Amino acid sequence: MAEQKKITREIKLLNKYGMHVRPAGLFAKTASRYPANIEVEKNGTVVSGKSIMALMTLEATCGSILKVTASGPQAQEALDELTALVARKFDIPDEQ
Repeated sequence: MAEQKKITREIKLLNKYGMHVRPAGLFAKTASRYPANIEVEKNGTVVSGKSIMALMTLEATCGSILKVTASGPQAQEALDELTALVARKFDIPDEQ
């Protein structure tokens, strides 16, 4: 079986309170809409991008750089949508 191509992008958290429960939930919900495998890394710790609790364990604060890797079907689409979500500060008004 051929190895799946991995696409990686570094994304800076811009929202005021970082990756707390609401952003983690929105990130995981968005990631879960895609069949791609999605992993998020911060300071060497790698977690599933589809798990709210796992994302929260990263303790990512405003300004943190997350390395997001996607592989498999619709990997590029997933990564593009997740990047846009983070850039929009998760569309949470009090995070602006």
